[in-house]
Amino acid sequence: MLTIANVEQAAAWDGPEGAHWSDHADRYERAGWRHQQRFEELSLVAATDRVLDIGCGTGKSTRDAARQAARGSALGVDLSAQMLERGRERAAAEGVTNVEFLQADAQVHPFGAGAFGVAISSFGCMFFGDPVAAFANIASALTPQGRVALYAWREIDRNEWVSEIRNALAVGRQLPFPPPEAPTPFSLADPDRVQRIFGAAGYADVELTPVDEPLEFGVDADDAWSFMSQIGIVHGLTHELDAAKKAEALAALRATIEAHATADGVLFGSSAWLITARKA
Repeated sequence: MLTIANVEQAAAWDGPEGAHWSDHADRYERAGWRHQQRFEELSLVAATDRVLDIGCGTGKSTRDAARQAARGSALGVDLSAQMLERGRERAAAEGVTNVEFLQADAQVHPFGAGAFGVAISSFGCMFFGDPVAAFANIASALTPQGRVALYAWREIDRNEWVSEIRNALAVGRQLPFPPPEAPTPFSLADPDRVQRIFGAAGYADVELTPVDEPLEFGVDADDAWSFMSQIGIVHGLTHELDAAKKAEALAALRATIEAHATADGVLFGSSAWLITARKA
């Protein structure tokens, strides 16, 4: 039986948000390929590891971890049934056989004591309703020397892919910022808060390393516009506007996209923390 603690997040990710990510998996995976490459280059997953991938989405990070853990295995966990099914399909198509996918809420799911040597997450751990409880539950699934390695976004003003979209769509409005401890993409942006959470959840040697890489949203402005005009933040910031204001906002977004077009694609700056720790 599926036990859910993060009810609101489940409604989004096992609903319209997850559906959009599933339908545009190639786009989302392409957008963050530089971050994923940096993660792989660190060789945080050993060949014999049993890997737990939290908030795995459509499973790109899980499949990559499974390849690194060639004599081990990888389990991808997410709230979205649609995204997990896409992960299974892609694993089968790519011939990755040491991987499984499970619909579960990592905050409360009983993974089994000491089942994994390493837990990873590629921007999937920022949405816990109770992060201390969630990371403590993940720690319980780790071996005594188990470790975690995850990506989480830094502050909004360090991430053009959010700040410049917000600025373009504001059209004279003063847009609110999410509360710093709310379950949003930026809930782990504050390093002091991260240290408190991981310390209370039973980890030691917590380190945060900044990783700055651009996100790639398309090969050119037209290609990027076809994708970015449909993503969740754009719908969220325009759905209450009247027709004239919405047209103005979208025109400003189009201009912002064109300003970020380069010979290497449409690139927006992004900044993340690589958070690493070991089970205490």
